[in-house]
Parts: sequence; structure tokens; C-alpha cells
Amino acid sequence: MQLSFDAADRLVELIQARRGAVGTEEAARVLFALERAPATLAHSLLADVVDGDARLAWLGGRVGLAGGETPDTLIEDAELVVFDLETTGLAASRDRMCEIGAVRVRSLELTETFETLIDPRVALPPTIARLTGLRDADLRRAPRQELAVRRFLAFAGDAPLAAHNARFDVGFLDHAVQRLTGRRVAAAVVDTVWLARRLLYRRSERFSLAQLAHFFATSTEPCHRALPDALATAEILVSLLGLAQERGARTLAEVIELAAPRERRLHARRSLVAGAPTTPGVYLFRDRNDTVLYVGKARDLRARLRSYFAGDRQRPAVEAALGALAQVEWRELGSELEAALEELRLIRELRPPANARGGRPQAYLRRRGERWVVAAEPTRFGPIASKRRAQLAARALADFDGDDLAQALPPLRAKLRRLARDLRFEDAARLRDRVAALEAVAARVHELERLRTEELCVLAPARRPGFWCAFVVAGGRVVARTIPRGASGTLEVQSCLAAATRTEPSLAPEDAADLLVVSAFVRKPPPELRLVPLRLADIQAA
Repeated sequence: MQLSFDAADRLVELIQARRGAVGTEEAARVLFALERAPATLAHSLLADVVDGDARLAWLGGRVGLAGGETPDTLIEDAELVVFDLETTGLAASRDRMCEIGAVRVRSLELTETFETLIDPRVALPPTIARLTGLRDADLRRAPRQELAVRRFLAFAGDAPLAAHNARFDVGFLDHAVQRLTGRRVAAAVVDTVWLARRLLYRRSERFSLAQLAHFFATSTEPCHRALPDALATAEILVSLLGLAQERGARTLAEVIELAAPRERRLHARRSLVAGAPTTPGVYLFRDRNDTVLYVGKARDLRARLRSYFAGDRQRPAVEAALGALAQVEWRELGSELEAALEELRLIRELRPPANARGGRPQAYLRRRGERWVVAAEPTRFGPIASKRRAQLAARALADFDGDDLAQALPPLRAKLRRLARDLRFEDAARLRDRVAALEAVAARVHELERLRTEELCVLAPARRPGFWCAFVVAGGRVVARTIPRGASGTLEVQSCLAAATRTEPSLAPEDAADLLVVSAFVRKPPPELRLVPLRLADIQAA
């Protein structure tokens, strides 16, 4: 199986993700981005893909894997063939094999081996000869590539294959099999490089065959010869299978999923976002137990969701959520502003593990006697998202007895210059960090104080035609209501204004977060928003 993202690979991944055959309409939608395709058109588009790949077969009106589904054999009962190639170069389309080595792993034990030299029908490049120790005289007496490949395929049978950096070895094997049969290898493949990357995360930074052989203390040392390298890879694989079981994997299918490169794992899940709309909204990533892993918002749900599967790296927590992703839920809303506030509400309610703001405690500054301290109870000096930043700011304010935090900065900056001038670099570095933290905290506190005195109404389109979603900012809070447009919504608007203006000023962290979200939209309002004063006539005239 060639590890490239063509249509056949995507179709195989879709079938594996669904744990069974898929309908032609669904397959056509995922492969060819067709929202709706008649069954006859879908079958016609898929025919070349299915008929040209040995892994795929028509199962009535559906497409499945030839010879059954992805192996669901228990790991302890599984049988794999681990193989390695030596070649005359790096390009499968141009270069040739010169040696195949393989070992059968059955029930976590190494059993039979296979080894053959191959006559590449070309002179061996000097660099390859030095690396492997092979000689042209030895290769001229060896079988040709076609015969050697047939013998290897007979040895491997229907067993899944495994290789280290399988993209390279399977690419050469696939090219040779295509020349023989016109079709590609049907076997599933485990790549020990990617399996090691998943299972040895933070335990090893290098995943070469030699490095992993040293890490697992294999009895065979890799030496750029096919059989010894295959034996070392097989020992590494057995160790990795044990680690996979510790991680909760039970079947060979789950190991194959673990061993898939990141791009292929993500690519296989693209079908989860098929049909996402282009409207604003929020989305929720769920695992197989329906637990919410991550919540996000988008101006265009389709574009944002597809971006997760485009190959770009995400934050580690989001990467982990994508690795466990089993279901994507989205909820359409009237505007990006509404989506941003709904995102905050869902994060507070659900506390998804992959959201950076999910359970982070909020910090406030307050005076305690003559000192500034960090507190959890709300004050006008906060909330501050980073407790560490709040602590540094409190130390910077040690001798300050005012209420305007910005006034503490000029003498601190003058002191920093004196320390640098006197070559007291360590003291200067500590003060520099405290001044930077205080600058950020002062700016945050000033912005929140301004917002807590702000009074305005932001009108955004609602999902329901003929209605606004009104976001009233007053008393340090954001109150949202759906109201009819024009004069017909007098009662609803009056109720909204009363609810917003009769409340006491709020210092709560959730209200501060809502204020900051609305403020970001007010500074640079998108064209669909209307900013109006808190007056009935102005709101109705918008």
C-alpha cells in the first residue's frame, strides 16, 4: 500500500474509520466533495478507483475492503510479516531493489525468515555498495526482481506487513507489484516509525532504526542489510505492540490506526465534517464516549473545520483532541459575535480539556494592609488570566499606594535604567519581568474599567429572519436577547433594556470575559453589526 493521499488511500481510510463498507454516495461525497450525487454518478466516479486497487471491492451497492475488513485480530494472536529492502537508490519509479529480507511475527514471537538477493540489472552505485557491502558479482547470480517479488509475496501470504519507514519500502514493493499484476499490494501496513512516535512521545526524540534498536536493546544490530534490519525491526515491533496494549489497544486494527502518520489519521477523519455549513456557529469535538473534548467558534464553520485536517500543527491539547476525535457537532448561529459568546458559555459549562480557558482560575489584585497580594475573590483589579503574571505585578507594586496602576510604572522604569547603568544585571532582569507583567496588568485593568462603565447596544443578525440578536452592554455585563426588527418589537426591546440597566455593576470573571469579547468586535465591527445607543428609538430605527 503506497502511503500517498490519492483517492484509493482516502477510500480505504474511510472504510476503516467506518469499520465496514460504505455507500457510494457517502464515498463520492468524501472523495470528490460532492454534496449530493445520484447513485449512478457516484458509482461511475468510484469505478476506476475501486477496480484499480487490490484493497477495494464492490460489496453489492457498497464499497468495502477486499478479503474482509481491517484486521480485528487480538494483538496477542496477530500475525505480521516484517520486511526490509535494500535498493539501488531512493526513487521507486527509477531505481531497483537489490535485496529483500523478512521475518514472520506470530503471536508476538519471531518465527520463519525470508531472504533473497536481487539482480537489479544495473551496476550498483558505489555509495550503496559501501553502505551495504553488496557486490555486483553477487547480485548477477541472484534472481531477477520479478521472481524475487513473487517469492516474497508467497512468503507473506495475506498477512499484514510491517516496515520501518514503510513509505519507502512499500513504495518500491508497490511499484514492482504493479509492474507484475497492474494492481497494488492489498495488505495493511504498520509503520514502526510512526508507531514509535505515538508510543514513545517524550521518551525518545529520535526514531531511526539504529536509535530504536538501542532503545529496546534488540539482539540483532541493524547493518543496512535486509534480513538483519528486518529482524531488528521485528524485535522493535514486538516491544511496541506491548506498549500499545498498555495504552489500551486490543486489536491489530487499533495498532494500524496508532501507526498511521498524523496527516493520514487526520485525513481519515475528514468525513466527520462533511456537510458543514458556511454560516457562523460553534462546534464541539467529541470522543467515542460522547465526551466533549474541545469547543470552538467560527465565522465560516465549513472553512474552520476543514482547516483542522489540512495538516497544520495545532496546540498539543488540540492535537490530542483530534487524535481521540469520533464525532463533530456544530450549531449554526446568526453571527460571529453570537458564536464567540456561545463558545465562552459552553467552555464554562462543559470545561472541555483541550480548551486553554476551560478551567483556568482567575486572579485579582487587592490591597492587604500596605501590601499588594493576589486574591481569588473579585476586585476591580482583574480578572487577570495568568496567576504568574498577577504575582509578578504584585511584587512590582510593593511600594505603591495608589489606585491607578499605570502611575506605578514611571518610577519602576527609572529604577530599571539605574540598575542596568550600575551593571546589576540580575536585579535588572528580575525587575524587567515584573515591569512587563505590571504593564500588561495595568492595560487589562484600564480596559475593563472602561468597559464596566460602557453603555451601548450591539445588533447582530439572528438566525430567525426578521429578528435581531441584541447584545446590551451595561453595568459590566452583556445581556443578549432576540428581538423583532422595527417597531413591532417595542415590548421585547423595553424588557431587554430594563434587564440590562437595573442590575448592579458586576466584577464577575465570566462577565469580564463577555465584555472583552464584545469589545473586540466593537473596535473593528464587521459589516453585519450595528452599534446603537441604549435608547428604544435608536434600536428600533436600526
